[in-house]
Amino acid sequence: MERTLILFKPDCVQRRLVGRLLARFEDKGLNVIAMKMMRVTPKLAKRHYAEHVEKDWYPQLEAFITGGPIVAAIVEGLEVIRVVRNMVGATNGLNADAGTIRGDYSSSRQMNLVHASDGPEAAAREIDIFFKEQEICEYEPTIRPWLRAVDEN
Repeated sequence: MERTLILFKPDCVQRRLVGRLLARFEDKGLNVIAMKMMRVTPKLAKRHYAEHVEKDWYPQLEAFITGGPIVAAIVEGLEVIRVVRNMVGATNGLNADAGTIRGDYSSSRQMNLVHASDGPEAAAREIDIFFKEQEICEYEPTIRPWLRAVDEN
């Protein structure tokens, strides 16, 4: 099983959309194996967004991500990184397709509700930033046989 990190950003929390958006991932058959509400500190923001720290727009990004609580989650499933990225949609909500999270709920580039890891290396690095190993609760959902064929595991 592949894993990815999803961050429900401060705008998502403030708009009270976390439950509704989390349900979309669960409805897809993805397995939530870790989740917590937390505040991103400036130090944590710099670590998570390390590749952007030197960019001129970084201070605005840091102010946004540290401006309120987030909900961090690890989601597991087949091809989960690609699946989640497709469900999330284009970075700018104005360019995101209808039916995607950003297409349905966002009209902003920055206030785009969720972060989703963009590849396996990023997912591993980001999961390590936001979660300790003991916070991850792997389990086999009893509904799994009804979600995909046996040979799709």
